[in-house]
Amino acid sequence: MSAIRILVDADACPVKDEVYRVAWRHEVAVTIVSNSRLRVPDHPLIERVVVSDGFDAADDWIAEAADARSIVITSDILLADRALKAGATVLAPTGKPFTLASIGPAIATRAIMADLRAGGDQIGGPPAFSKADRSQFLQALDTALVRLKRQA
Repeated sequence: MSAIRILVDADACPVKDEVYRVAWRHEVAVTIVSNSRLRVPDHPLIERVVVSDGFDAADDWIAEAADARSIVITSDILLADRALKAGATVLAPTGKPFTLASIGPAIATRAIMADLRAGGDQIGGPPAFSKADRSQFLQALDTALVRLKRQA
């Protein structure tokens, strides 16, 4: 059985430091995947993967690496869908879990919003990232790791 690991869609991830802290406490490996070189801690549990700047290159790498022993951190709904289909646990940086039950409506909403933007409608973006989001993420990641460890 493969080891538990955390895969982070890192280019715009606001909770990388939180991922490191929780991963170190649980002694779980983290792979930071990005299109450009990001600064990461020099630690044996942290791996940096820099992919090409091709469209969806980081998403493709993560989707191929994800499995039932992975926790994927992303705000990308389409990547979340691919990771769920691979059996991974998927969390948004706000701590909100993506599930097989919630991903369909999330994809539909994404498509509607894209259509509205393409039609010239002025719509707001997501709310600003908050301390409550950060706290909820820490709790959700810890809970997901405990659950995966129990399944081992």
